Amino acid sequence: MPFNRLTAMLATAVAPMLWGTTYLVFTQTLPVDHPLLVGALRALPAGVLLMLLGPGLPPRNKLLPLLFLGLANIGVFFALLFVAAQRLPGGVAATIMSAQPLVVALLAWPLLARKPRPVQLAVALAGSLGVGLLILGPAAKLDAIGVVAALAAALSMAMGTVLIERWGRIGTPLAVAAWQLALGGLVLLPVALFVEGLPPALTLRNAVGFAYLIVIGTALGYWLWIRGIGVLGADVTFLSLLSPLTATVLGALVLGEWFSPVQTGGAVLVLGATVAGMALSRHGRRVAESGLAKRTVPNQLPEPR
Repeated sequence: MPFNRLTAMLATAVAPMLWGTTYLVFTQTLPVDHPLLVGALRALPAGVLLMLLGPGLPPRNKLLPLLFLGLANIGVFFALLFVAAQRLPGGVAATIMSAQPLVVALLAWPLLARKPRPVQLAVALAGSLGVGLLILGPAAKLDAIGVVAALAAALSMAMGTVLIERWGRIGTPLAVAAWQLALGGLVLLPVALFVEGLPPALTLRNAVGFAYLIVIGTALGYWLWIRGIGVLGADVTFLSLLSPLTATVLGALVLGEWFSPVQTGGAVLVLGATVAGMALSRHGRRVAESGLAKRTVPNQLPEPR
């Protein structure tokens, strides 16, 4: 594996690990009765912060695709994510959203003309099963609205991930991350204020939680993720399985929720599915590039023997 690809993979893996801290930060430091507003206040300041680092305002001729990506990856996704986190135990929400690699593999067929191989689907299902073993327990409660929100969140971000690869380079990773976050947050904010109203006065604890979530969990995380999609393609979504794994590890270390033998097996399955998924992605890309090269090279006379 070339060094630059390995470096990109490791850097991209940081993003879902940062996102794995979201549930703990949300439930322990932020107003959980305002999930839509938390999503908007997570996205919009992060987008403005990234725009101040260089990209500036989005170009007018790219506003439509950027707005669609901002809604899929940020506005709609954040709203559904925090609704699911509010109504479901974190483990249940993460388990449902771990279906994202499977959804990406299915969407890549019509949108990228890349038919999923059975082994890719098997790896995606194995990853979801691993997350289920890791964080689902007999005490898990399934709220219907929360389940629908989690499923819709997985579909929304999977769609955005595939479209980033389909539409190609519409800006640098920093610019695309900045514009998506800003546009998604800008659309979500008035909806949140209309539905939920203003929260109580923010406490110091709330401010610390928002600062971490905006700067580290969102601005940094989404820049790394979008940069990774540009290098590794939409199959980078297999790395998203690291998010529930991180959330479970934090639950053990911070809240004293230590692994059982079944959870340990689930953790091993998640890591195995992540590594296998990325390896299959690399192999599939090499096969595709090889086939393209053969089609573009003119016929040559056989070499003399």
